[in-house]
Amino acid sequence: MNILMVLTSHDQLGDTGKKTGFWLEEFAAPYYVLKDAGAEITLASPKGGQPPLDPKSDEPDAQTEATDRFKADQTAQQLLASTTALSHIDPADFDAVFYPGGHGPLWDLAEDKDSIALIEAFAAKDKPVAAVCHAPGVLRRVKGRDGKPLVSGRKVAGFTNSEEEAVGLTDVVPFLVEDMLKENGGLYEKGADWGVYVVTDGKLVTGQNPASSEEAAKALLKLL
Repeated sequence: MNILMVLTSHDQLGDTGKKTGFWLEEFAAPYYVLKDAGAEITLASPKGGQPPLDPKSDEPDAQTEATDRFKADQTAQQLLASTTALSHIDPADFDAVFYPGGHGPLWDLAEDKDSIALIEAFAAKDKPVAAVCHAPGVLRRVKGRDGKPLVSGRKVAGFTNSEEEAVGLTDVVPFLVEDMLKENGGLYEKGADWGVYVVTDGKLVTGQNPASSEEAAKALLKLL
């Protein structure tokens, strides 16, 4: 079971002068769910090397059992520090792909041609694709075999407009995940803000927010 995890390389929060990147829990929780299930995990990012960590996800109130485990895990830290450049990844080598969120993916992965081609290759071979929180934003330009947006006519979840409003970034992000999924024909669903909410439609798994990352990884495993 070979699973690819794709992280952002983008570290600027719009023109606020603040930093962003990937959200630690959304990487750590799925990483250990998949690893503990016996998966071989490869990490990739658009630029390769160390992906930027959203500093807010490193604050004390954002820590979980999985993030604590990661901080004590030298092997995982080394793996994260040396991600493979996305352009060097062959989709044929993997059984599934998981995209952790954080705001970073809205700027780079949503528009990245290698990422778009990768997801389209997975979809064409009916291999599972999972994305959580802001990472469903990476599906923005992805087309299915029928030429329509991959999310068109499919049940999907992702960071809600009200959650974005709560963190005060509605006017900073390049697009709102909820709005984009609806505009692309997705059958958008959501649970309570900050609660666990994961949707599986065919081989597509999407989760609403950081709290949903562990369950999204478990849903991905079920498909395998």
